[in-house]
Amino acid sequence: MPRTRTRAQTASTRGADPVGNLPLADRAYQAILKGLFDRTIPAGAELSQADLMGKLGLTAQPLRDALLRLEAEGLVTIHARSCIRFVKADLELSRATYQFRSLIERAGARIFAETGDAAEIEAMMEAHRALIAGIEADGLSAEQNLALNELENRFHGALLGALRNPLIETTARRLKNYVTLVRLDRLITAPLALRTLREHLDVLAACARRDADGAEAALAVHFQQALQRLLGMA
Repeated sequence: MPRTRTRAQTASTRGADPVGNLPLADRAYQAILKGLFDRTIPAGAELSQADLMGKLGLTAQPLRDALLRLEAEGLVTIHARSCIRFVKADLELSRATYQFRSLIERAGARIFAETGDAAEIEAMMEAHRALIAGIEADGLSAEQNLALNELENRFHGALLGALRNPLIETTARRLKNYVTLVRLDRLITAPLALRTLREHLDVLAACARRDADGAEAALAVHFQQALQRLLGMA
């Protein structure tokens, strides 16, 4: 992360940023998340506000505002006049994250199976088949890994979108930060990518049949297997 302060940061601690069109508190929030995800801030670290200001090039008030938001989301614990403790990506957090995702998305899988657009379902199935064929033929390249991430977002986004619930969508966006955090040490290989894609296909095939029970059951299996892969058990 750049250490230099922008003119907007110098001029105001709360005003809008004319370059990024984001309030400075939002920029600070994004900077802290980026620091967590690129390991500038180690998971589980205990740092002072001065440490964070130095690491991320932030000013005091936007940092405080961002930390309060992150505390509400469970990513940090603020100890007054002591330190800021960042959440540790441990076994407990991994299990809790995947359990919560499963609870939300299983309901979405049922609705998507019953009401999802048939053309959209078929298009996603075809995209999964094409990526599977590519990985089987050439292995998992950087380009295919990017395509895998895009398909994961598309697949899970469709299940969440089927719920048509803005509160769940907001919660899911926050939950994505936990997912990114617990996956930091995860090594993606071709066999693991293929398992993920085939499990997605099982869910989508049930949706194509309008089999809500089958879609929910297949998604439950997917999350169980995904957690085991994350923990190195599958």
